[in-house]
Parts: sequence; C-alpha cells; structure tokens
Amino acid sequence: MATIEECRAALGKLSDNMQGAEGDVRAAAALDRSVSCHITDLDVTFEGRLTGGRIEVDETHPGPPREKAQIRLAMAGDDLVALVHGRLNFATAWGSGRVRLEANLLDLFRLRKLL
Repeated sequence: MATIEECRAALGKLSDNMQGAEGDVRAAAALDRSVSCHITDLDVTFEGRLTGGRIEVDETHPGPPREKAQIRLAMAGDDLVALVHGRLNFATAWGSGRVRLEANLLDLFRLRKLL
C-alpha cells in the first residue's frame, strides 16, 4: 500500500509532467480550478489548485474532502502511483471504477487530454 509521502510525491510528479507538456495537454493543464484528491485506502485528502499548469497542494487532512472542489479525484494510493508512472491506464481505471473523477462537463472534456 502506498504511503502518504508516496502519494504526495506522485501528485508532484503529475504536476511536473503537466507543466512540461505541450500543445493540447498544456492547454488542458492551463485551467484554474480547485482540486481535491481523496486517497481512499489511506482515508486522506490532498486539496489545492490546478493553476499555471501545475497542481499546488495547499492542505492534506484525514478523511474525505471538506469542501466540494471543482475537480475531484478519488482512488487508492497504489492506483495514483501507478497512473503517474504509466503502469495504469486512466481510461481503464476510470471505466472500471478504480478511479473516480468528477468535474463539470466542460472541464471533463478538457481534462481528458491530460489523462
């Protein structure tokens, strides 16, 4: 099972990957939205913003998200690490329910280029 530190590092790597992206991926990462990522097996939530092509984590706390972020992710820690390192396909994980992504419809269309 992934640790909180490994999940934080995975979010940092995802942020670095997004900032270094080009074309459609870079445009999708240019959103300015509140973000939460609930790690279900650890019952911990990372909250912050997607801004400037990066994910800035402002707060980590136990339990589910305290407020409804504009972009909400939920998954097991091992799945987050596997997604970021390319060992798990996002579409497959989302389709099977291993990963939950919630956002408004327009943001979902833009985010699909990232994932």
